[in-house]
Amino acid sequence: MDQATQHLYMNKGISEISYSSNSSVQKKAIYKTKPVVEEAVLDVLSKFYSNTTISATEKIQSICVADLGCSSGPNTVLVISDLLNTIYNKFRESAMVMPEIIVFLNDLPENDFNTLFKDFKSLSDELKITNDFGPCFIAGMPGTFYGRLFPSNSVHFVHSSYSLHWLSQVPTGNESNKGNVYIAKSSPPSVVEAYSKQFKKDFIAFLKCRSEELIKRGRMVLTLLGRRSSDPTSKECCSLLGLLSKALNDMVLEGVVEEEKLDMCNFPVYFPCLEEVKAIIQNEGSFVVNHLETFHVNWDGSDSSEVGLMTDTLRSSNLIANSIRAISESLLTSHFGEEIINEVFVRFGEIVEEYVVKEKTEYTNLVISVTKGDMI
Repeated sequence: MDQATQHLYMNKGISEISYSSNSSVQKKAIYKTKPVVEEAVLDVLSKFYSNTTISATEKIQSICVADLGCSSGPNTVLVISDLLNTIYNKFRESAMVMPEIIVFLNDLPENDFNTLFKDFKSLSDELKITNDFGPCFIAGMPGTFYGRLFPSNSVHFVHSSYSLHWLSQVPTGNESNKGNVYIAKSSPPSVVEAYSKQFKKDFIAFLKCRSEELIKRGRMVLTLLGRRSSDPTSKECCSLLGLLSKALNDMVLEGVVEEEKLDMCNFPVYFPCLEEVKAIIQNEGSFVVNHLETFHVNWDGSDSSEVGLMTDTLRSSNLIANSIRAISESLLTSHFGEEIINEVFVRFGEIVEEYVVKEKTEYTNLVISVTKGDMI
């Protein structure tokens, strides 16, 4: 990991600017992808734990699921609760003995695992009350998912939401991306190529590691931010971070931020199109694609992103500013220092408020469901 990603973590705790308090967009995506996740889990159970493959009295040893890039807060509890309910309901219907469930929660070492496990206490208590639930073991697994995390052929189902657009490092070769924290229309082609190349390298590494860890015909459902357009500089994926760049450039003009520091600040993220993701999966060869689609979530997590329908633009812009602060403050603080952070996001919120009045404000999301191939 490079220096930037060493400092990458979502804002900790449960304060007003924490990730836990500012992840409604991510929650909306979890709800939208729930049917895809449920189909994948039921498919795994039908392959390995149906009445046609095992007698009703035989004890299943364990089922292992993993949530990669879990962060902290209630969203991961929601994901795991839904997964467990799907598994338990399936076993009840089939009148088979409940298996032991192993749940791994993965994120980078600086993640707020303390808050995460406090959030899981209520779920654990709920599981203990219900006598017919098999034992459920929940464990943290710190580390990058661009490397190996689990033993070979040990995991049945992998879930990851809003994590794979984060890169393992800031792309090399983007030194000419002056005044931008991400790809922009003003970025030279070499910068765009550097980001694309880094995403491809990282995603291949992710697929190879998971192909080792998943059982044969195990499943994954991956949700990440992306774009519909083939153009990596399109407004749909670059505009929001472009507004953050504008806030920082204004501070450069006023002498609050050093121009050289801004020119050296590049976010380790990339928002691919569906065709890119599909091509990488097919070329890597470990997985069969079951389902790919795009869907949209508004920047502030609300139900409508139509221009002019945001009746409270101040509230909306504050929600958007806090959500970006929750995911990027650690990076910006490590690069610029703590002194300017409040001012950055006050200015950013004001710029966003002007923007939402005249533009649609949607994230494009990609959801991909795959099966580990029989050849692995």
